[in-house]
Amino acid sequence: MRARVRAAVLWAAVCVVVAATGVVPAAAAGDAGPAGLREALAQTVADGFPGVVAYARDGERETRTAAGVADTASGERARPEQRFRIASNTKAFVSTVLLQLEGEGRLSLDDSVDTWLPGMVQGNGNDGRAITVRQLLNHTSGVYDPTREPEFFAPYLERHDWGHVYTPREVIARAVRHAPDFRPNEQKWRYSNTNYLLAGLVIEAVTRHSAPSEIHRRVLAPLGLKDTSFPLTDPAVRGPHLHGYDLAGRDVTRFSPSYDWTAGAMISTVDDLARFHRALFTGRLLRPAQQRELLTTVTYEGAPAYGLGVQRGEVVCGPGPDAGRVEVWSTDGAGPGFLSMAFTTADNERQLVFAANVYDLGADLTKERLPFPLGAGLPALQRAALCG
Repeated sequence: MRARVRAAVLWAAVCVVVAATGVVPAAAAGDAGPAGLREALAQTVADGFPGVVAYARDGERETRTAAGVADTASGERARPEQRFRIASNTKAFVSTVLLQLEGEGRLSLDDSVDTWLPGMVQGNGNDGRAITVRQLLNHTSGVYDPTREPEFFAPYLERHDWGHVYTPREVIARAVRHAPDFRPNEQKWRYSNTNYLLAGLVIEAVTRHSAPSEIHRRVLAPLGLKDTSFPLTDPAVRGPHLHGYDLAGRDVTRFSPSYDWTAGAMISTVDDLARFHRALFTGRLLRPAQQRELLTTVTYEGAPAYGLGVQRGEVVCGPGPDAGRVEVWSTDGAGPGFLSMAFTTADNERQLVFAANVYDLGADLTKERLPFPLGAGLPALQRAALCG
């Protein structure tokens, strides 16, 4: 009886949210998708995100849906096919290309950075001869990340020069002016975007082609990811897209991706990210040995279960200590205006990809408050799609 009453109260609350914000119907007529998915989307909007888009898969059953608005100025509704900046989800594309190159015998993940980028990482205690490509990909190199610094983003956030360009080599040069966070043999872990800028330059040194062109040739084109792109300096998001906002509601969609490059410059959709995830985690993109390397996670104290551009974790399926849990592989991305995550269950039976359009870079840098709205919606979205 209590469960039925609680469900009725929850349904009434969700209906109020839906009436206020609007929910785009799922792609398949009459198919609401996993139980609770639309309610979770509506709650995410109620939590403070103007809009959210999502893809969910259970076996071969796919659901695409959205809630809220893509553009607060025009009132345009959020739609599942809209593009967004995927930020650090980009890293999995980069690690995939490097693993393919290893599978072809063109490099080894145990090669030193200096083998491919001689002299680039040196000085102030930095030594590219002691750092391997693998350590770049699993964030155990210790190389400093200047994008942690508020002053790094002053051209954008203070001077509002949204088209300001940083080249990858400029960012790396700023990084090695600092001592490393730790030496690569210390068995420590710290996330650093510099690792993946170096990884992108390794791709270029090995292939003699640009890293974006290799990602396109090896991943985007074979998988038919036609709505995924890799802008270098263009501050605009082209085509149908979500607008991104900070916590004050300012539109920060226009933002040069140059500083992020192979650490996070790509643009995609929930459908394209889901297709990439499904191919990656079912072994379609890598040979068996490289697939094992992709999923081999660090085991250092205090480190997450991080592999090569991907992470292993658990989704808790309910309240209380006895709640069930589902093991998942995930990638995520957070940058000016956008927060996105992609999950695949360990058995590859279920997927969730979502994007929401608030992320406050200034708040992230100062650590004074969370850079996005915190509420019940996003955890409910994960439970609805992944717990069954």
